[in-house]
Amino acid sequence: MTGLPRASLARVLEELGSTLLDVVCGDVERAGDVGDVVIYDPLDEPELPSRALVFGVGLHDPADLARVVTQLGRHDAVGLVVRAPVVPDEGLVAAAREAGVTVLSFARGASWSHLAGMLRSLIAESGGPDGTDAHTVGRIRSGDLFAVANAIAALLDAPVTIEDRNSRLLAFSSRQEEADHSRVQTILGRQVPEHYTRILEERGVFQAIYRSDRPVFVAPLPEQVDPSLPPELPRAAIAVRAGDEILGTIWVVVPEPLDEERGEALYEASKLVAMHMVWQRADADMERRLRAELLSTALEDGPGAREAVRRLGLKDEPAVVLALNVVGSAAEPPLPAQLATERKRLADAFAIHLSAAHPRAAAALIGDVAFGVLPLPQHRHQNREDAEERAAWIASEFLARVGSRLRPLIGVGPLAADSSALARSRSGAERALRVLRSGAGGRQVARLDDVHVEALLIELADLVPRGDIPSGAVARIVAYDKEHQTSLAETLRAWLDAFGDVAEASAAMYVHSNTFRYRLRRAAEVGRLDLGDPGARLSAMLQLRLMSIRSAPDG
Repeated sequence: MTGLPRASLARVLEELGSTLLDVVCGDVERAGDVGDVVIYDPLDEPELPSRALVFGVGLHDPADLARVVTQLGRHDAVGLVVRAPVVPDEGLVAAAREAGVTVLSFARGASWSHLAGMLRSLIAESGGPDGTDAHTVGRIRSGDLFAVANAIAALLDAPVTIEDRNSRLLAFSSRQEEADHSRVQTILGRQVPEHYTRILEERGVFQAIYRSDRPVFVAPLPEQVDPSLPPELPRAAIAVRAGDEILGTIWVVVPEPLDEERGEALYEASKLVAMHMVWQRADADMERRLRAELLSTALEDGPGAREAVRRLGLKDEPAVVLALNVVGSAAEPPLPAQLATERKRLADAFAIHLSAAHPRAAAALIGDVAFGVLPLPQHRHQNREDAEERAAWIASEFLARVGSRLRPLIGVGPLAADSSALARSRSGAERALRVLRSGAGGRQVARLDDVHVEALLIELADLVPRGDIPSGAVARIVAYDKEHQTSLAETLRAWLDAFGDVAEASAAMYVHSNTFRYRLRRAAEVGRLDLGDPGARLSAMLQLRLMSIRSAPDG
């Protein structure tokens, strides 16, 4: 068991080992505690939280690294992480020494977002007022699965991983360099390789593990994906249970089946892991609820809004509110439980993405919508539109990176000049999101300015009773279409949308212009509609638009 402080850079390196991170230069012991994890953006003036560990995505040249290290030293950063390989020169070594910033290299092929998730888990603040942890299980801070994995590894003298039911990596011990290629790929990808889990399923390994309450020996896989790699190593695995529920598994790389004493030790350890996993899940849910309550209060502009903004770590500065929701396929609607799980997963990923864009960003799931507040300091942008476009770009980047079977949508509200205007920005984000849910334009991200007309029409549709649309001339045309299987209403809508341009309207309907003119005259006759009357045209256009909105999924 390590005696290092939980949030120190040395502790981070001890937990993650050389599989992911290596020291390039700098004094790790001098670095001290890590406050948060942020991404360095060369196009922005850095706004770093205290004691930040900075991801230098795309940085490689030693001269650039030396310049950035010097800059980060002025902001009290503890370290800079860059993609391996890195060969330091004298300038970089000197800059790291003078700035007090440690430079680390990050293994090629590993995901930056996965590293951010693991680091935030490791550097979570202690709960006690004196710096000690408020909750401990087995003398280890509750939920600290990396410390648990290291404790089990020390007990069994072998590298250990802890995984969930879907073979996603939750934590791993040190000494992973002693394991095989599949284990290294698991750590780099934060997920057991698909070919490995498929073979285990085909061999019935998971069924055997879930049926037994004792360790199961898993022989090396006979199928070698790459013959040039060293052979796979055997493992011992045990299910982690909370009552009848299987939470995950523990995997230990061992050369032979565990003897009775070590098997009993792993069995007892699985109980400890279960306690930590249950606590971690409960703690995460409690933290989500608290953050959701604070964010909801901040966005309502009520009497407690200013205090909620302060507790969220936000400042009284320009910011944009974003609203994220998911829609399922109409052909294959997801089960309510699946939808709720996906919303929670996307909300957590959204929070990480926004905090990477700005260290003071805040996000939480409120009802079925994940709201985010993204600070956009005014000095960085020329005007309001630039700020909103940047927020939309950040939202689009998130959707491009996140994987989801459902269809995530993000509405971007107008820029709030300060915290008192967040409620207006939230309203705008919700209005834009509702337009996206209606399917307008087929897009997944929209600013309110982009869909303002559609938003007004949807709100107008809310005000008009359903029985009042269609009425008059439009009602007569729709009834005729239904009885005679014609498309006169569609013809009229195309003509109105084209501002009376028959050539454009007929092309939109893929018919000859003469045919289109005949149908348009017939629509006017059937509906007794005067196409020369501006008021009659406006009434017909509004009714046809509102009918279209009400036929949409969220109309």
